[in-house]
Amino acid sequence: MDMLPVEISPMPETLRVGAEEAVVLATSAETGGDLFAVELRMPPGGGPPVMHRHAPSEVYRVLSGEFTFYVTTSDGKTTRRTAGAGQTVALAGNTPHTIRNESTEPAVAFCVHAPGAAMEGFTRAAAALAATGAPTMQDVLEVAKQNGIELLGPVPS
Repeated sequence: MDMLPVEISPMPETLRVGAEEAVVLATSAETGGDLFAVELRMPPGGGPPVMHRHAPSEVYRVLSGEFTFYVTTSDGKTTRRTAGAGQTVALAGNTPHTIRNESTEPAVAFCVHAPGAAMEGFTRAAAALAATGAPTMQDVLEVAKQNGIELLGPVPS
């Protein structure tokens, strides 16, 4: 079995997208493209404003606070699930979803995307856009499209 060398980064990189922070724990390059792992830090009221889908699967392990997941099943029904510290939520690739912090406290989760390149590319491009000021919706749509992320619209009520 081929093995990648173990790399330990002394100081993790932090990418800021909106009010959220993604502390990079493992890059796609470090994992041969298999994974992109981050510590996701989300303030109250944070999270993507729309439902979306992408090929990579995701696993979230909530470390503190709570996250609310909206997931649309194959029958078109959207469910709401809140996960607190110690709970894990797995999302299969191409599942319409979004994640939010609907609580009054900050929330932190360990998150892994597999494969990693699409989500890492989007996160880095969105952080670069945000660093230059408030991006336009057209800019966000273009960055999402370039990284294989389909924005689907608001969370169904």
